[in-house]
Amino acid sequence: MKFQKSEFFYQIVALVLSFVLVHTIYVGLVRPNAEVVLERERQSIAAQEATGEIATIERSAWVVLKDYEQESCFILMLWVMAIMGLKAQGVIAQRRLSSRPLVNVEEGQRVLPEDARKLARPLEALPEPERGFLLPKALRGALNRYGSTASVADASTVVRDLCDTEADRMDSELAMVRYVTWAIPSIGFIGTVRGIGDALGNAHEAVAGNISAVTASLGVAFNSTFIALLISIVIMFLMHQITLMQERMVSEAQDYCDENLIRHLQS
Repeated sequence: MKFQKSEFFYQIVALVLSFVLVHTIYVGLVRPNAEVVLERERQSIAAQEATGEIATIERSAWVVLKDYEQESCFILMLWVMAIMGLKAQGVIAQRRLSSRPLVNVEEGQRVLPEDARKLARPLEALPEPERGFLLPKALRGALNRYGSTASVADASTVVRDLCDTEADRMDSELAMVRYVTWAIPSIGFIGTVRGIGDALGNAHEAVAGNISAVTASLGVAFNSTFIALLISIVIMFLMHQITLMQERMVSEAQDYCDENLIRHLQS
């Protein structure tokens, strides 16, 4: 419960910091530069039309990024990357335990049921964060079950069940990441709908010969979707990497238990 509260607080702080950082960049850098580019384009178009030349517009990254939908997508991107960074840090910390001798069983030694309590004491003496990790829990569970039932099969079943439960728990904790991964393209599509709606609202100006308002609205529509899809590609890649790390960690924990404990148990 304490870890869940601290993780919730971390997510709230990460969201606030992501908003402050991205909004500051947009207010101080992106939108002022976009206004400069748009004003320069308006002057260029007016000058070209006055001379009868065909107006040309160069595509600018500032203009592509300037709208509120793109800003929202970047805020969510930084937020979900902070969440995934916390998950990755936890997985790395758990995988470090597999390089440590958590159970004092030498090669060729046979472990009897009466030895289980003695082998479990070092695991119970681990610091609080490490004691709650998957590998110590699986080892303690296997030793406790073996000490009470003297069954190697039961000890192996405990390890497998704990690993499956931990895999399900970590998968469920990625629900917010999956939601944000879905939400980012949706925000881009909202920008598309808004831009097309504005373009249709300015259709009478296009009929009169002024298409600048329509093209600006269509730019909002396509730019928001473009940025949202690019960000979603990055987030999906990172999410799959986190999922792969978690699956490897669970598999390594189960292999560690089998190699360093289960095979030494005396049936």
